[in-house]
Amino acid sequence: MNVTVADWAVLLGTVLALFGLDLLLATVRPHAVGFGEAAGWSVFFVAVATGFGVAFAGLEGWGYAAQFFAGYIVEKSLSVDNLFVFVIIMSSFAVPREHQQRALIFGIAASLCLRAAFIALGAALLSLLSFMFLIFGLALVWTAVRLFTHRDADPDVTRSPLVRSARRVLPVSDAYDGGRLVTRAGGRRAVTPLFIVFIAIGGTDMLFALDSIPAVFGVTSEAYIVFAANAFALLGLRALFFLVTGLLDRLVYLSAGLAVILAFIGAKLILHWAHGLSHAVPEISTAVSLAVIAAVLILTTAASLVKSGRDPAARAHPGSVIGTSSPGRPGDSSGARGSAEPERPGTRDEREPPSRSGDP
Repeated sequence: MNVTVADWAVLLGTVLALFGLDLLLATVRPHAVGFGEAAGWSVFFVAVATGFGVAFAGLEGWGYAAQFFAGYIVEKSLSVDNLFVFVIIMSSFAVPREHQQRALIFGIAASLCLRAAFIALGAALLSLLSFMFLIFGLALVWTAVRLFTHRDADPDVTRSPLVRSARRVLPVSDAYDGGRLVTRAGGRRAVTPLFIVFIAIGGTDMLFALDSIPAVFGVTSEAYIVFAANAFALLGLRALFFLVTGLLDRLVYLSAGLAVILAFIGAKLILHWAHGLSHAVPEISTAVSLAVIAAVLILTTAASLVKSGRDPAARAHPGSVIGTSSPGRPGDSSGARGSAEPERPGTRDEREPPSRSGDP
């Protein structure tokens, strides 16, 4: 695939314009996002990604377009697991509903920058060192095993190394100050809990990127397609968060399904590396990859809905691959909330986790 500077300029310009729109929506008028608003913007971002894929097919052919759609579906499905952790973060730090989208959008901005760097590094390594396909494949298989083994766990975000380091280095106020990241407390400048939430979201997504970017490289080796799939999947994440928070608890088998997808893509990367050594080793085509990923997601979602319908007490978990974890949900006696979180002033209602119904 011959990617020109103009191609990159169009892609980056489109991504920046869409991110700017999302930023305005999140910061100009802070408010609790309702189901209807979230659904409308989610459809919009999916439509934009679909339009890009169709236009891409007209310019480069459906072979490359299929790689984009496969990568986009992988990133979108993995981003749903991100949302589990985002819900835990919002609950653990008692973020007011009207400021949740502000925290999300700044976290997404950090994610876009970090992933761009990871993609550039990954593409350079793969072009110089063919055995990196083996390394990426083994890493994905290891991640899949860890995720499946700990599929019923919740990560303890308040005790993550990044959050604990930020608390030690920076003065942190005890209360939120509207939507500000920096305030004055005790006569000195201090960061607000919203800034720590921003750190937690950005750091969490950086860990997710260590899995998702190798996964997309398992679908395509084109850095342009990898970045496009990541960018379009992330751009709709803010709206998707408010759309599906009421449904996340019902996706009880999602972590297991994602583990299967990661293991499959890991095997695909290993086979690709082995095929370079001997053409007798088969490769998995993009069409087969797309079919397997779609089938796993459909079966996982259907099985989850059946399970939650038969057992209303069943609850989904994001799983824990790296770091500390807790078997409970935030807000429960066994939840992720720990001593690392300072007490927040206010009533119990202000400390309730975000609504799972999707209503404002």
